[in-house]
Amino acid sequence: MSEDISKLEHIASQVRRDIVRMVHACQSGHPGGSLGCTDYFVALYFNIMKRKAGFDMDGIGEDIFFLSNGHISPVFYSTLARAGYFEVSELATFRKINSRLQGHPTTHEGLPGVRVASGSLGQGLSVAIGAARAKKLNQDNHLVYVLMGDGEQQEGQIWEAAMYAPHNKVDNLIATIDYNGQQIDGATEDVLSLGNLKAKWDAFGWDVLEMNGNAMSEVVAGLSEAKSRTGKGKPVLILMKTEMGNGVDFMMGSHKWHGVAPNDEQLAAALAQLEETLGDY
Repeated sequence: MSEDISKLEHIASQVRRDIVRMVHACQSGHPGGSLGCTDYFVALYFNIMKRKAGFDMDGIGEDIFFLSNGHISPVFYSTLARAGYFEVSELATFRKINSRLQGHPTTHEGLPGVRVASGSLGQGLSVAIGAARAKKLNQDNHLVYVLMGDGEQQEGQIWEAAMYAPHNKVDNLIATIDYNGQQIDGATEDVLSLGNLKAKWDAFGWDVLEMNGNAMSEVVAGLSEAKSRTGKGKPVLILMKTEMGNGVDFMMGSHKWHGVAPNDEQLAAALAQLEETLGDY
């Protein structure tokens, strides 16, 4: 198990390098949340999800994932490329004209791994619930995963979906909230307090657990525990505590790196902290 965790940590280091290089190259994008969620993405795609070779939009016969907080596309794209969905070299086109790797994931260019356009916050949970219900109709026993932001919990559509899933016993769904306490304008507590999220999701009828999202062994254990709770009549929610900018010391813990690109000097400082493990694109 420790050997498996070490391999995942090596992949995560490379993904973090990809993130800061992608955002620096186009001087645009969202490094903070991407860095904070890297361990989750790597654990999900390289350890937890049951994936088929190749890609199709239906996703029948495999676990599928939806990114709701689409602004953290750098970590999504890097993970997909490193997992073999498309060539790693394509990461160099991030946010460029006519690129398939737009600032928010889109579907019109047919990028493998992306099943829904996202970034209009509040919608991803509803999409994931629909996909989970479709799996049940298709008698497909695989799972649906979705990641949301904590600032996104300020959207009303989240809570409509939160009511719907337990009522309809959507128990093949694992939703995760990136609980870093930061959003574009500051701390979530200052912008619009979320209160006790665990108590709220409990009250809405979800099976709620918490995990540290910045320790690979705990991410793998938390996601594995969440899987063990599926199929028991309730949707599952993970409150994932992360630190924005994790892995790059000067980006950590501040909303200021939500959507700011590093300059040349800052890029060099970031890369000096992140081991190149799989080869840069």
